[in-house]
Amino acid sequence: MSAEHAARKAIARLGAALGADLSARLWTGEIVPLIPGARDDLVVVIAGPDVVKRILLAPGAETAFRLMAEGRLRVEGGSPLEALDRIDHGRLVHLRKALDRKALAREAWPLLFVPSRPRESAPSADPETGRGRDRAGRADADFIRFHYDVGNDFYALFLDPEHVYSSAAFSSEADDLDAAQIRKLDRICRKLDLKPGDRLLDIGCGWGALAIHAATRFGASVHGVTLSPAQLSFARNRVEALGLSDRITLELRDYRDLMGTWDAVSQIEMFEHLGFRNHDLHFQTVHRLLKPGGLYLHQASVRRGGVRPGPPGRPARAITRFIFPGGELDTLAMTVDGLARHRFEVLDVETLRPSFERTLREWSARLHARKAEAEALVGPARTQLWLAYFALFARGFERGVVSVHQTLARRHKPGRHGSIFR
Repeated sequence: MSAEHAARKAIARLGAALGADLSARLWTGEIVPLIPGARDDLVVVIAGPDVVKRILLAPGAETAFRLMAEGRLRVEGGSPLEALDRIDHGRLVHLRKALDRKALAREAWPLLFVPSRPRESAPSADPETGRGRDRAGRADADFIRFHYDVGNDFYALFLDPEHVYSSAAFSSEADDLDAAQIRKLDRICRKLDLKPGDRLLDIGCGWGALAIHAATRFGASVHGVTLSPAQLSFARNRVEALGLSDRITLELRDYRDLMGTWDAVSQIEMFEHLGFRNHDLHFQTVHRLLKPGGLYLHQASVRRGGVRPGPPGRPARAITRFIFPGGELDTLAMTVDGLARHRFEVLDVETLRPSFERTLREWSARLHARKAEAEALVGPARTQLWLAYFALFARGFERGVVSVHQTLARRHKPGRHGSIFR
């Protein structure tokens, strides 16, 4: 049996196990349906028999991401998210158990003799770097630059005009992403009860959207910090162009090195970068930087509860290697416990899980629509990786494996406090 024939057999068996309404295009140009009658408008392009061999030897997200990073596997005719939506997710999760390994070995054994190509260079990081390490053992600035300094022009392809890179807050199916991001910024400022003259510290200020919203709509004086030079340059230019330099200051600095106190503190999806061993230091630092009675808004993605922290699973390893080095997700219970142990009073918790799924779908659609521009900026492989990243997390939020919450807390101060929201 030839390697090509064995690959067809293996692909058919994988497709049947997945229930995938997709087709594959082989290195020969032949189109192979993954299940009988599968559509061929959206295809998985396989660059050689060694690709099938590697998938069979180590099926999972990490192998798929590696192959995409090497340019050996890609989706054409649609986005990876559109492809993933045509796969039975329950079957995907249990793929290893569902496969008849003995039958697969009989049919696919010629692939084992296919020579492996030299591994091509890929935009990736060591997935173990920074895991389980405290601040002294982590290169946080390098992690941030790996993710964010891919280029402001690249992010502009899929973000809203304000450049908000976190979950939006949709109110209805008719809502668009741009309006939903403004609603989210407004909600943060209202939860923090910002008033003219209040001093807000924005930890991980990104491209400055929240700082500008808080200053222009609520009259706050804002100080923002980031570890990304690309973000800082963009945000400073926006602040200067809007004539807000007297109300907004921004700097390239680790927030844990700051001195002083603020009336309110915000952290919007920066927490995921820190790693478990730095969570206590984070809450200690926010407590130190916040005035007694001051409000803290903590927005972060979390893992499903009931699972103790440990080594990341295969999908998480794929993300930390190719997209998000150093990242670790806690649970909502861990967040609330951390705040309580560090003398915060938790006032409110709101889930944005449905909104984040839709946000990711919007980002995916926008990036895919401008795929040619993205490839010109960062290359085809990295563009495919980002689209796969959006796909993996969109399905994760849909299933509830991951979620995102806004948690509002107050630095403890005896006595009565005012309203939570205005």
